[in-house]
Amino acid sequence: MNTQQHAQAGTRGGSPVSPPVGERLPVTPRERKPALAALAVLLILAGALGSTILVLRAGERVEAIKVTQRVSAGEKVPESAISSVMVAKDSDVQYVEWSQRGLLSKYRASTDLVEGSVLVGPMLTEQQGPKANQVVVGLSLKSGQYPGGLKAGDVVAAYRVGTDGSKSSAGASGAATGGTGGTAGSEPLLVDRAKVQTVNGGDGASAGGGDLPVSLVVDQTAAPKLTQAAAAGEVSLVLVPAHSS
Repeated sequence: MNTQQHAQAGTRGGSPVSPPVGERLPVTPRERKPALAALAVLLILAGALGSTILVLRAGERVEAIKVTQRVSAGEKVPESAISSVMVAKDSDVQYVEWSQRGLLSKYRASTDLVEGSVLVGPMLTEQQGPKANQVVVGLSLKSGQYPGGLKAGDVVAAYRVGTDGSKSSAGASGAATGGTGGTAGSEPLLVDRAKVQTVNGGDGASAGGGDLPVSLVVDQTAAPKLTQAAAAGEVSLVLVPAHSS
């Protein structure tokens, strides 16, 4: 007797008959949704990727230049005095990146660079070398003959500041020889605009503790009287605006 006959027999008897052991009723197959599963995987991946980007941005670094030995203001930064260092990227800090180290030969230190400092843009100034018809004149200035904070790249005017005694001696010498030595005092302005190339004085000299060696880039025509006054220790520098109006 087959299953249908068993069912009919059970119905006629007034009570349901269980299917024979070993036989199962048909089950509706479970509906699968592969699209939803793929979407769930994509959402998980997107979340993981977003978290990774946030972590990377929080710890974003840039390879910058670190100064490994002291460099005086006005001097070039030699390759032997730098190394690379990783620092946190900051849009408000103008780090000089390691990839830009080849450009250092075009610049000089605008201030004294100490060992261990990370190089940033304001620490450098364009190299101020002589152009055509210009020369470099060296001065040794005493306290009171230069403005405080003088640095490479500044624009200065140079004045003769000899004492009355030295002017009188120069005038007497000029009169005795038939020269014009006494006229120097009547023209105190030696150079109206000169570029400071180097300032090599250490902290003690710049604070008034000693002579301050300074070199100026001047027109060749102004060099003779400037060097003459410098030899006599009669030169004083005054800061002037970098750009004339």
